[in-house]
Amino acid sequence: MNDSNDSIATAGSLPDPSRRNVVWSVSQAVLRWCFTLLLGYRAKGIEQLPVGSGALLVANHQSNFDPLLVGLPLKRPVSFMARSTLFLIPLIGWILRKTYVVPIDREAARAGAIRELVARLEHGFLVGMFPEGTRTPDGSLGEFKPGFIALVRRSRLPIVPVGIAGAFEAYPRGHLPRIGRVRVVFGSPWQPGEYAQLCERGREAELVAAVRQRVQDCVDEATLWREGQQVETESSD
Repeated sequence: MNDSNDSIATAGSLPDPSRRNVVWSVSQAVLRWCFTLLLGYRAKGIEQLPVGSGALLVANHQSNFDPLLVGLPLKRPVSFMARSTLFLIPLIGWILRKTYVVPIDREAARAGAIRELVARLEHGFLVGMFPEGTRTPDGSLGEFKPGFIALVRRSRLPIVPVGIAGAFEAYPRGHLPRIGRVRVVFGSPWQPGEYAQLCERGREAELVAAVRQRVQDCVDEATLWREGQQVETESSD
């Protein structure tokens, strides 16, 4: 497949990265009501997100709900990647295109999707990544795959760690969703000047480990919050 043909826009005609479109806004309103009611959904830390620039949101992967959980409290849209076959499903494909998702063909080169994500970051979009590559089998944070380093090196924009807690219990792999209690924590952005040296060739493992630790810290905070060991403060939309 040709990634550039199946995505919502070319690099020269990207939409406003600071505003949600109608489809995103309506979907967000419905999901916020559902997730608050059924999952007790709360999020905090969104006031730390960079204003007026793109950023890479790096999160742990507990369930199929995760892209929704990360984007739900934000006024700005987030671009995630999804397998290209989902775009062939009439209604789902239309929704994915309208909610800024970038298709990726797992059997082909990822270069096209990476180029588009870099273009979106430079245009001012928030781009979401799950470096574990797959959902956790037991709720714990898995090892990070180094694929996201290409985005970090080429964009040199803030990296925002995101920790999700409770999504595994609410929607474990291989099971149907259930009522739960979900908390999401957005951590402090890691600025380009702070991680620049780790972008040097040969230091990939250090960069991956440093990003993973920041995500782990957010997961730990979200877990404590979920378990009632922290004050329940929520970032407002």
